[in-house]
Order: sequence, then C-alpha cells, then structure tokens
Amino acid sequence: MQVVLHAGAHVTDEDRLIDCLVANAGMLAERGTIVPKPDDYRILLRDIVNAATQDGVGPDAREVILDAVLPEEEEADRLILSNDSFFGTHKMAVKRMFYPAACARLEAVRTIFPDDEVELFFAIRNPASFMPALLAMTNFNTIDDIFRGYDPFSFRWSELFERIRAQVPDIPITVWCNEDTPLIWAEVVREMAALEPTVGFEGEFRLLEEIMTEAGMKRFHAYVAEHPGMTEIQKRRVISAFLDKFADDEAVEEEYDIEGWTEDKIDRLTDLYEEDLYAIERVPGVTMITP
Repeated sequence: MQVVLHAGAHVTDEDRLIDCLVANAGMLAERGTIVPKPDDYRILLRDIVNAATQDGVGPDAREVILDAVLPEEEEADRLILSNDSFFGTHKMAVKRMFYPAACARLEAVRTIFPDDEVELFFAIRNPASFMPALLAMTNFNTIDDIFRGYDPFSFRWSELFERIRAQVPDIPITVWCNEDTPLIWAEVVREMAALEPTVGFEGEFRLLEEIMTEAGMKRFHAYVAEHPGMTEIQKRRVISAFLDKFADDEAVEEEYDIEGWTEDKIDRLTDLYEEDLYAIERVPGVTMITP
C-alpha cells in the first residue's frame, strides 16, 4: 500500500487540499485511493506517533490506524493522510531550523508502516510571510520570539528536505510553493491522489475562486467549457492570462506589516527564499511541482 502523508507546512493551504480530496472520496475510492476524513485519524495518528517516538511502536499500531480509516472489508492501494501539525504545533515549527521534529516523526511513521510505500507531500512558503503568519497562530508577543534568538536569514527550507532525505531516505518528497498553488492546484491534487490527467474532479478551480473577481471567474468557466480537452500546461497558461486581467488584488497581495521589519529585510528574505528553491530542486529524492 502507498501511504501519502501531507504534513504542511502550517499556514499554507489550511485544509483546502484535504477538503477537496474528501469531496472526491467516492470517485477516488473506485480507483483504489482512500481519503478518510481528518477527524477519523488526526488525534489517533498523533498519539500513536508520539508514543512511537518515546517508547517504540506497538505491534498493532498499523492495524489500529487502518481500522479507524478504512471502511469495513475494504482495502486500499493508496491512503492519504493530512495534518499540517504532524511535525509539531505552530510554536514548534521554528526552532533553530524549520520543523526540528520532522525526522523523528517520519521515522515513527516508517516503523508503523514498515512494508508500505510512504510518501511526503509538503508546501513551503516565503519566510517573509510564513513567520508573521505563524506568529498570529501562537501566543508569542513579537516576531523575534518566533526565532528564539537565531538569525532570521539562516533558515532554509532546503535544509529541512536534506535532513529528511538523510535520515529517512526511502521516503520520497513532493514539494511546491504556496505562492504557486493557484496555478498548480490541479496537478498537486492529481499527484497526491495518483489521478490521471484526463479524469476530472470536483473543485479543480477552487483556489481561483478565492483570488479572481466574480466577472473573471464567469469568463474563465465559459472559456474552459468552450475549450474541452486542454492539457494541464494549457490550463495553466489560461489561468495565468485570466489572473493577469481579473485577479482580485486584495486577495492576492501578501501582507508584511511586522513591527521592526524593514522593506529591505523583507526583500532580502524573499531573495534568499527564491535562491533556496534552486537548492531544493537539487536535493535527491525531492520532486518540485512548479508552474
């Protein structure tokens, strides 16, 4: 069985991905992919993984999880589990590095599913907006509290993936930038669900509805209806063209209003993030979904 773990990052898709997959659960089940509702497993999986990192994995851990998420007498070729707090709480996301507990928790999952193929799916975000968004989700008082005295310019997403690949090398990783998600949404869903490009699914353009004007969406849906059979690349070009003309500026624009952060600091963090993307692409075992 293939076990897909969508583990974040925090403050990226905010459960939109798993909600979309759950909405298509019936169609996916017909193809051997099971998408249980998060409430059926998040607490259970957290407790089992926490226990595994401290005391080892119980002999029936896999069976307990599968009993909770699989319908009676049903088998899965592919199982999708999602929790943006799998690597820790919002407060645990940044401590000398991004997600320091990631490897220990993935090693626990590997032990729980020893004979299964585990895959990690993970969205990243520009630290210039990721850190302030994290701050809003914690009881920290200032952005400096998030960094705990470490240099804000020292954090790299590539370091997280290099660390994971070194410690759990048999878990392949699929990564994408949260900023690109509206353009690559359909491909992310299809990759996670192992869904063929020719198979439609509910919510294919969900994110566009959040960042495009109502008039733009009407024209977009009309255009798609008039041009059936477009490839993913063709759809991306159309989406990009429509966003250029009909994007909702308030929905698209990132907020960077953080006390003590200058425009130069934000620009430098952004430049470092964009440079880091090239490093991520070079990490063996990591696949990046890009526009």
